[in-house]
Amino acid sequence: MDDFPSKLAGFLEDTAAKARALTVDRASNAVRMTTLGIIAGSFGLMAVIFLLWTIYGALEIPLRDFGAFGVLAGLFALGGVLLWAKRPKE
Repeated sequence: MDDFPSKLAGFLEDTAAKARALTVDRASNAVRMTTLGIIAGSFGLMAVIFLLWTIYGALEIPLRDFGAFGVLAGLFALGGVLLWAKRPKE
């Protein structure tokens, strides 16, 4: 019976650690992954926007405005046709 207080304290500590692992640690990891996903998505979107802006600027020099828009529209239309062809058939 002399050992009872230390066993009880150990049991309570183990129970608290298991409860924390099942709740707080999982929530913390979910919040961390969501935050990193939002940051990565923002950087990816900015990279795509800057890439398109750079392509437009490079095409605008020899082709002027309408030619650059025409080439970009053609590229997007070609990409849309390729994606439409690869869609799952029902």
